[in-house]
Amino acid sequence: MDNRQAIGSWLSGPRAAMEDAGADFGHRGEQLGLPAEGPNSLARPGRRLGAIAVDWALCLLIAYSLITHGYDQGSTGNWALGVFFVMSAVLVGTIGFTPGKRLFGIRVVALETGTVNPLRSLVRTALLCLAIPALVWDRDGRGLHDRLAKTVEVRV
Repeated sequence: MDNRQAIGSWLSGPRAAMEDAGADFGHRGEQLGLPAEGPNSLARPGRRLGAIAVDWALCLLIAYSLITHGYDQGSTGNWALGVFFVMSAVLVGTIGFTPGKRLFGIRVVALETGTVNPLRSLVRTALLCLAIPALVWDRDGRGLHDRLAKTVEVRV
């Protein structure tokens, strides 16, 4: 093995190294019954990060607007987190997506029923606001907040 191959396997991560060794993991979302590509396939991390960045920017704008109009009872970040919580819980629990998710072609679905009920959306959003559960991913790329709420983000 030359140095380029060793460095390449290290940079690609353990999954790529195992696949190079012959292990078959299948496609992401296969264990969940999702297709490999196209509609209803697992949303990729880049799309999900883009969607949450758009949602957070929108919430910061709303929070800044609230503060500049005389409702200053905390920092912009605290207000933005509150706006994000309400927006995400209500919109995901009713229509399945936030403005950022809609822009990036993503929707949140429940694994059993296909639609996310408001209680499941509250649990998912509360865990998402804690940030740590969203940073812990499984082999399919689902965050811990999605695993505990039994939801998944799919492409539209």
